[in-house]
Amino acid sequence: MSPLRKTALTAGLLYLLTFVSIPILGLYATVLDPESVVGPGSETGVAWGGVLEMVVALACIGTAVVLYPVVKRQNEALALGFVGVRVLEAATIIGGIVLMMSLVTVRQAGPDPEAQATGEALIALHDWTFLTGQGFLPAVNALLLGPLLYQSRLVPRVLPVLGFVGALLLTVTFVATMFGFWAQVSPASALLTMPIALWELSLGIWLVVRGFRPSPITGGLAADPSPGSGVPLHSGQSR
Repeated sequence: MSPLRKTALTAGLLYLLTFVSIPILGLYATVLDPESVVGPGSETGVAWGGVLEMVVALACIGTAVVLYPVVKRQNEALALGFVGVRVLEAATIIGGIVLMMSLVTVRQAGPDPEAQATGEALIALHDWTFLTGQGFLPAVNALLLGPLLYQSRLVPRVLPVLGFVGALLLTVTFVATMFGFWAQVSPASALLTMPIALWELSLGIWLVVRGFRPSPITGGLAADPSPGSGVPLHSGQSR
């Protein structure tokens, strides 16, 4: 396996790893209910949700770090921007974990008006952190990584085009939610969020199964590392 193929495989696996976040809404559901801020609740579920979110945050950073040496050959500024925004997205995820664990601490205080008010404030902070982080920054990521993949043809162009469409629709639902046209968790929001999720899922699957397509920007990265070889190998080739 050539170094370039290993890079594609690692990036693809990290993209797929970000989808371990799917059960988190269910794990957080009861704790995020403003009517049951204080009182008994499943603390174990929240803790597991925090673990899964930490995995997602680290995988987010990993995707950018692994792809950077390749895509910077197309445009270093865009590639660096992608790394920066991906790190920022991970930071908002970690911030959400802190808020959720703080909410668990408040719940343990028992029935108390001050605890109720504090819990509701923590829920509001979590919701807005989630909306501005995971509800918007993936659109920025798609607009930074998409052109790099589209111009270099490292993957089929239909994939970054899907990312462009997903970025537009995610921005629409982000703005609509901010201005109160619909709730953060609603059928409209779920529908408009699906394309960006499909873009990241499709990219991850492609990189795992097929790797990078031959491209001029990968010429110096696709060489066979075996001693004395000197024969370049593209990601899809083998001896």
